[in-house]
Amino acid sequence: MRNFIVLLGPPGAGKGTQAKAISIRLELPHISSGEIFRENLKKQTDMGKMADKFIRKGQLVPDDVTITMIRERLSRTDCENGALLDGFPRTTGQAEALAQILNETQACVSCVPYINVPEHELIERLTGRWTCQAQGHVFHEKFTPPLQPGVCDFDGSVLYQRNDDKEETVIKRIQTYMEQTKPLIEYYQERGLLCEVDGSQSIEAVTHELLSAVCTEE
Repeated sequence: MRNFIVLLGPPGAGKGTQAKAISIRLELPHISSGEIFRENLKKQTDMGKMADKFIRKGQLVPDDVTITMIRERLSRTDCENGALLDGFPRTTGQAEALAQILNETQACVSCVPYINVPEHELIERLTGRWTCQAQGHVFHEKFTPPLQPGVCDFDGSVLYQRNDDKEETVIKRIQTYMEQTKPLIEYYQERGLLCEVDGSQSIEAVTHELLSAVCTEE
């Protein structure tokens, strides 16, 4: 049975970590929309060049360009048994397009796990991150603090906080995600595909719950 999974979760929910773990356990390719964009930009494909025009202006890449890239990626042989999608779809329009793409090969989305984490915890996770100036090593003031405050354990360079990790930016990112994703969550709820997972648990516990949900829906 072909197994196409859409993984949802706000910034700081640990979606990337969980996506890698699940894709390995289920032997499915992890398809990230960000990686697809980078691949097309690097190869200078027609779609990549078109997307680059919008990215350079700080604008969202139009759905038709994104969908074309996704369609091409899902047509590759490593997706014959399914795939784990991360970062796509982002809107109900994209969800409809994905359903159409999969329907063309008699496939469909089998499960949509949503990693839910309280907003205050997301803020704590994201605003506690500090990055070293030399090589980009990442620390967290609560979960993985450096041995010496403000100094990288590996190369001794100064740690700084990226603009994306500052509280004002973090709150805005989370609010934007919630606003944009609410219709998508409702879309999959109405189709009986959404499965909410408690993302405030340990990484191992979240992985276990996600795998249980996905395997139940197979």
